[in-house]
Amino acid sequence: MKCVKVPLKQLNDTRIKLMEKGLMNMEYRIKACDDFGYIPVNENIDGYEIVCMHLEAMKKVPHNFSELLEGELTSEEIENLRTSFDTIGDIVILEIPDDLADKKQIIGDAALKFTKRKAIYMKKSAIKGTTRVRDLEFLSGVDDSVTIHKEHGARLKLDVREVYFSPRLATERKRVMESVSDGENILDMFCGIGPFPIVIAKNKNADITAVDINQTAIRYLDENIKLNKIIGHIRTYCGDIREVSKSFNTKFDRIIMNLPGLAYTFLDVAFHLIEDNGIINYYEFSDSYEQGINRLKEACENEGKHMEIINTRKVKSTSPGEWHVAIDAKITDKNIDE
Repeated sequence: MKCVKVPLKQLNDTRIKLMEKGLMNMEYRIKACDDFGYIPVNENIDGYEIVCMHLEAMKKVPHNFSELLEGELTSEEIENLRTSFDTIGDIVILEIPDDLADKKQIIGDAALKFTKRKAIYMKKSAIKGTTRVRDLEFLSGVDDSVTIHKEHGARLKLDVREVYFSPRLATERKRVMESVSDGENILDMFCGIGPFPIVIAKNKNADITAVDINQTAIRYLDENIKLNKIIGHIRTYCGDIREVSKSFNTKFDRIIMNLPGLAYTFLDVAFHLIEDNGIINYYEFSDSYEQGINRLKEACENEGKHMEIINTRKVKSTSPGEWHVAIDAKITDKNIDE
């Protein structure tokens, strides 16, 4: 390797000059030996002593996931690969297209190297069943699906194979938390491991009831309540909200309905449980807000109540043309004279 040879006391000044002029070879490390330093260059340079030395190559640090796959996948395969992935605690979950299934191990190893997380899994199915879980296949790292995810001052322990959790809803959970007033009585009808209740309880003085049909999710919620030191702020129930709610003897200032595929089938329960001037945070999958608003209106009319839409937003994209949408509605009782 061609090098500029300079006395050690001149090494740093010479290095800076060569770098500023674009003459230094940045792919190799500078070497110091005895009383001299050796700076890698690409060509002979007038005014400097040029010698040949064996230098250590710099380790190339990939700037993105795709760079790690160069040489392993074709440029077309890299282009088609969805490089976005969900990071939950120290676990990464990839979505790999079917036509790249034979390269899944290469992709998994690259993801492990790039993210430096504990384990890499890939999605093997869509979310399914009443417990809302999906099949996962272990690819790389340590096959341990239990992790602790940190979000907005809260710690959320879960098993990604046994419960549903989306880190992509972190901003939405913060938005709902910030809209909560101290002293609210809140119901989360489909709470999972409790990200909405936990984040709210960590940041606001609220009384929260949390329900989910997945027994494992409730077990983790109970553990997360202890983990976050908020015992006494959240009551948990395992079961179908339609049945569990029959034992409730109170109404709620806010009801969270984050079950976007089926929440509309429980709107009658929500409207029965909502307090006068209460807020329903309603979610569904749709290409627009119109469907959700119409469903809320119909449920409102069936219960003889008024409704005011106070906010709508797209939470995240779920497929081309379809969104996970949020609709916030303020519900008031009709006057007796009406």
